[in-house]
Amino acid sequence: MPERVETTDPEGVDYGWVMQVTFVTTILVGAPLVALASMTVDLSTWTERATFAIQVGAPVWFLTAIAVFAYAKYAQAQDHD
Repeated sequence: MPERVETTDPEGVDYGWVMQVTFVTTILVGAPLVALASMTVDLSTWTERATFAIQVGAPVWFLTAIAVFAYAKYAQAQDHD
């Protein structure tokens, strides 16, 4: 019987897990932060809204990804001890 497609054996950090957790965490935590930040800015046009979403959302996504990756590295190091 062939091996299941979902099965992985990553060496080091499982980047698929990092991407999935980053996505979910950004939606659950980052989206409300961006929404709160948007209340202090006048966003009367679609261009202003899109620009704001990129300027604020991208750093939130990046910082979330860095935090999730750092956690994955930490958890991996704990597993090898």
